[in-house]
Amino acid sequence: MPAIRTLLSGYFPDLTEDQLQKYEQLGELLQDWNQKINIISRKDMEELGVHHILHSLGIAKVVTFPAHTSVLDVGTGGGLPGLPLAVMFPEVKFHLVDSIGKKIHVVQEIAHALHLHNVTAAQTRAEQVREKYDFVVSRAVTRLANFYPWVANSFKKQDVAGKGLYYLKGGDLTEEIAESGLITQIYDLKNYFDEEFFETKKVVYVPLK
Repeated sequence: MPAIRTLLSGYFPDLTEDQLQKYEQLGELLQDWNQKINIISRKDMEELGVHHILHSLGIAKVVTFPAHTSVLDVGTGGGLPGLPLAVMFPEVKFHLVDSIGKKIHVVQEIAHALHLHNVTAAQTRAEQVREKYDFVVSRAVTRLANFYPWVANSFKKQDVAGKGLYYLKGGDLTEEIAESGLITQIYDLKNYFDEEFFETKKVVYVPLK
């Protein structure tokens, strides 16, 4: 497995030394926490850089969140994709939610250790979040038809370029997108990353109606 620093600097050459250090530390923290609380499949830990950190940053290949906007990460688990994105966009506020308290505890501890002052985290369900955001992100929590109603009322009124939902999914999504009835734009991550893992991985963008 290539070092996280080498992996990310190849795909994101504008990352600062501070950001690269934070990504390395994030990888170490996720491994440490995963030994105490199973937040990521154990067999996947060897591919942490590609399967989790780089995969989360697939969203950053298709959208640049403007400074001072806000992002809601639904079903964040151990902080993915929210924590890698928060390192990438330090001027953007991220709110990470998950229904499982011990996972949110891990997210809060990691955010604190990385000095990510742009991250808050709460144990709650998406449909119970009252605040409004410019963007929503998530990693394959459920089918789009089930997921979108949870976040449909989570968006701020004002217009921001590229506003909407960015959903990391894999496989053939034809049927799932048809079932959802949503207008979507699909980005194939194999067009941005060379690893075989990304062959069927996509970012589904659902613009705000």
